[in-house]
Amino acid sequence: MLKTKSVFSPISLETDGLRILASRFRGRGMPADRYDVWMPSLGPSERLLKSLLAHETTWAHFVRDYRAELFMDGPVDSLCNTVKNHGQKFTLRLIKRLAVNSSVTLMCQCGEEEMQCHRHVLKGIIERKLI
Repeated sequence: MLKTKSVFSPISLETDGLRILASRFRGRGMPADRYDVWMPSLGPSERLLKSLLAHETTWAHFVRDYRAELFMDGPVDSLCNTVKNHGQKFTLRLIKRLAVNSSVTLMCQCGEEEMQCHRHVLKGIIERKLI
């Protein structure tokens, strides 16, 4: 089962399963026991996040650009002729597969009630069959 939650919400060892902090920034002073693994590459880029927080972009444009960033070819792809990474495609597939047999919780620093948060977009992308 794939879930989302704020990294500051109470930890539930029974239901959270693998706790993934999907954020570019871990947060100064955040204890490492709040999450199992930090995957900054699953968070929006600094540029995109700053643009949203400064109200320089709409939520719809943020979602579009964030999705594009997740599948963007990186420098390593130009070094390989055969197998291309295409961004986080393989990481997203791994998370999707892990969530079939156990709980996986995607987290970031946004509040629990925040609906315009990239963790919800990320969950939707992973749940779709596009990856």
